Amino acid sequence: MSFPKKGKFFPNEKRHTGNGQHEPDNWFAAEIASTLKRSLGDSRAGAKIVASWTGANEKTVKNWFAGRYGPSGEHLVAPARHSDEVLGMFLAMAGREELMMAVKLAAAEQAIEELLATVRRLTVNDEPDDTEGSPDEADFTVRR
Repeated sequence: MSFPKKGKFFPNEKRHTGNGQHEPDNWFAAEIASTLKRSLGDSRAGAKIVASWTGANEKTVKNWFAGRYGPSGEHLVAPARHSDEVLGMFLAMAGREELMMAVKLAAAEQAIEELLATVRRLTVNDEPDDTEGSPDEADFTVRR
């Protein structure tokens, strides 16, 4: 492919959302920025956390938070691994929201199983021993 006769840059292609509207050129970076801010807050600590997850330079991560640039695929995997919000945003951008529902359903099932196990342990510990008398047979003498 060769360059056009005038200038040395290819014209920008406009992205369509499917409903007749154009998406902004930096929609990916804007989505990443808003999700990172929602998930980790818009602070230096959030940028440091993401930098430690990805191995990217802190200045690069600050650009992600500012919406100037978005992470590459390799750098997007680490925040998605650590943050359910980033994973959900990625799946929504890919049009696969149903997968996020499956993840949430699996987490809910796990929480219910843990709760049931805790309730079962409590009921086993609360069962009365046969050696104890019933409350009807208790000695209710008054001390003076």
